[in-house]
Formats: sequence, C-alpha cells, structure tokens
Amino acid sequence: MIAKQFKTLDEQVEILKSKGMIIQDEKYAKEVLLRENYFFLNGYRHLFMKNREDRFFKDGTTFEEMYSLFLFDRSYRNIIFKYLLVIENNLKSITSYQLSKKYGYRERDYLKEANFTKDPMRKAQVNDLLKKMKRQIRVNGSQHSATLHYVSNYGYIPLWILVKVLSFGIVSEMYQILKDEDQSEIAKIYGVNAETLIVYLPILANYRNLCAHEDILYENKTQKEINDTIYHKLLKIPMIENEYQYGKNDILALLIILKQMLNKEDFKNMTVELDNVVGTLNYNLHTIRIKDVLNRMGMPTNWKDLATIEKGDDEENETKE
Repeated sequence: MIAKQFKTLDEQVEILKSKGMIIQDEKYAKEVLLRENYFFLNGYRHLFMKNREDRFFKDGTTFEEMYSLFLFDRSYRNIIFKYLLVIENNLKSITSYQLSKKYGYRERDYLKEANFTKDPMRKAQVNDLLKKMKRQIRVNGSQHSATLHYVSNYGYIPLWILVKVLSFGIVSEMYQILKDEDQSEIAKIYGVNAETLIVYLPILANYRNLCAHEDILYENKTQKEINDTIYHKLLKIPMIENEYQYGKNDILALLIILKQMLNKEDFKNMTVELDNVVGTLNYNLHTIRIKDVLNRMGMPTNWKDLATIEKGDDEENETKE
C-alpha cells in the first residue's frame, strides 16, 4: 500500500478540482481546509460523487455545497449532543435515586457485589464495574469539587454525587448488571421494559462519544439494531420481507430512542431545532436533493410527526424482544 503523503493547501485544492469540484474562491477554500481539515471535510463527499468507481464529483458540485453538508452535520450533531446530555443527566439521577433508596448512600452500602445480578456468567463483569467505580472515587475524591466536599465534610461520596463523574458508558454498563427488579423500576419511568432499555443505553453511549469527538453523524449506522416499535408503524415506514427499511440502526432509530427517553417538551424543542438545520441545508443544496441526505440518514419525509405522536402506555408502545 502506498503511504499517504503530506499535501499543501494548494495541492488539496488542486486534488478537488481535478475530481470535478467547482472552487470559485480558492482563498476561502484554503481557509476552510486549514481550519476544518481536508480529511474530515472530504468525508462528506460521497453523496456528491457520480459513482464509487471513478470517484469524480457530479457536474456542478461546488466546494461551498459540500461544506454546507459538513456544517449541517456539525449543527445536527451539536443539537443531538445537547439532548443526549439531558438523557445522561436524567439517567444518572434516576439510577442513583433508585439504588440509594434501596441499598444506602455510602460506598460501602451501594458498592456491594450482592446488590447486582446473581448471574454467575456476569460475575466478572460485576467485579470489573465495581473496580471502575471505586477507581473513580479514588481519582475524583480530591479533584472534583462535589466529591471533595463530601469526602472532606462527611467522609464518603453518595451515589448521587459519584454519578456526576461517571461516564455514560459506565452508567450504561451498570444498568446491564443490576438485578431484574431494579432494572424494571428504572425502565418503568421511561415507559419501556428493561429489555428495551438494555438495548438502548449502549447505543446512546456510543452516539454520545461520537458527538463528543465530532465524528460524522448523519450517515452513521450502529452495529446493534433497535426492535420494532409503534413509531415505525405510525410513521408508515416501508417494509421489505417484514423488516422495516428505516429506523433500525440509523438516525431515525436514534430519534425513536430519544422520543421515548426525553420528556415531551424537550423532544418537541429538539425537533424544531433539527428541522431548522435541515431547512438551512435544503436552501444550500443544488447538485443533490435534501431527500438524498434524508435517505442517507434513514429519515422518512414525515419524520417530524414523531413530535406529535403521543407516548402510549400499552404494550404496543414498548419494544418487543
């Protein structure tokens, strides 16, 4: 394999032009490439290519148009990230409340192996998680203001404080190994069953990390799929061989999870914000259609209806295993 060589800004511009991209303001293009990184910006080229074989841009593709898709993804990602943080905080608060109420608020109480699943196949996972949490107490006990306050004044760190310094991934992992009854109590607050939440949390944790590191969001596909929900049916997602085409491991699937875990007002506000950035991108596109972008995201044209669909309490509104 031939090693990739460093390319100057002038060379980067010439590469794009040689592939058929129209660059009217080269000074502006070079400023963007320096600030945003050629490699990252070029990750948004796929919808603008004629085909995968010759790797040439469609006729009329401009630098500004591809950059608009880049900016759209950044804005979309920032909105999703904001509401993922809301869910993260809610989950930490709910989990710490439920466990503290049942097992106590001192480390020696809530960090007992007996508080978690008795499944012998998950014993190693339980012990590993307890080690991670105890490590966080050691590391943050004297560094984080909240934990330092409790250590200094009370000699312990209650779980509702500790969760502030735990990652979403650790809290997600902790949920996986709770006792069945504790999982059910937490899941019930979201109006889903425990099996559903077990599927959802690692997906949310992965998206949280993706957003935090500014990876490409709009066309991301997760390895895990969510199960069919009433929302797939009400949005009339097309099916092929009894399987929904969208909303399984794409952005629509993420929005379906957010629909079930955010409160009504937050989800409505998020939908308005997302619709605004979609509208801005639509205005800036001319070589491709906004429908092409939405298809890449797994989003039907009626995706905004999610905001007006009321959450149900019946079994149909829960994900089936």
